Amino acid sequence: MTRFVIEDAFWELFPNARIGIVVCKNIDNKIVDENQYQALLLDAEKEVPRHLPDPDFSKNDVIRVWREALQKFKTKKGARSSIEALLKRVDNGNHIGTINPLVDIYNSVSLRYALPCGGEDIDTFVGDIRLTRAAGGEDFITLGSDESAPPYEGEVVYKDDAGAICRCWNWRESVRTMLTENTKNAFLCIELVDESRIEALNDALNDLAEAVQKNLGGIYTISVLDIENKEIEIM
Repeated sequence: MTRFVIEDAFWELFPNARIGIVVCKNIDNKIVDENQYQALLLDAEKEVPRHLPDPDFSKNDVIRVWREALQKFKTKKGARSSIEALLKRVDNGNHIGTINPLVDIYNSVSLRYALPCGGEDIDTFVGDIRLTRAAGGEDFITLGSDESAPPYEGEVVYKDDAGAICRCWNWRESVRTMLTENTKNAFLCIELVDESRIEALNDALNDLAEAVQKNLGGIYTISVLDIENKEIEIM
């Protein structure tokens, strides 16, 4: 049995957060038609302007709430939430490239709802996965690097028994657990710190799950974790 557990160290910082989880099993993540997913992303990019009504990028609510969240713990210099990185790229006139179907699908949902989305390959986990604060020193190797860059002590991370999986909450992920074309069982998450957008979170989770099943097959379950519901079984 593999569990996802959100530890009290996280809730002490973010008591009102919600973490939405979609567990997808027995999917086929191989790229069949790259153009299909490029079209999906291009369509989602059209939603970006409505999330950024203020011409001052940093003053938009979907950006501000995450900058404030990342200020509550020590982060790598220049670290930004995954949703800020996506929105900034599109706002600057650049397109989001395709990676593989699962990543393209969750990036499209992230853009549509202006919520951070991420995903990992469940079959690569070592023990339970936890959203918590780092002890400091956990092994962490990100894409494009062959050297470990451990999180700071107290940094919010996803981790398992082998090391950190995602640093600065949703900034950078480990190459060890990333989604690939060979992924069969996936752990997908959507994160919320703005309580006024719970309905958007629920809609995004449903859209994400349905898009994965429609395109990649398999079965899914949806869960939303909060301070009263801190763990689920994922495998």
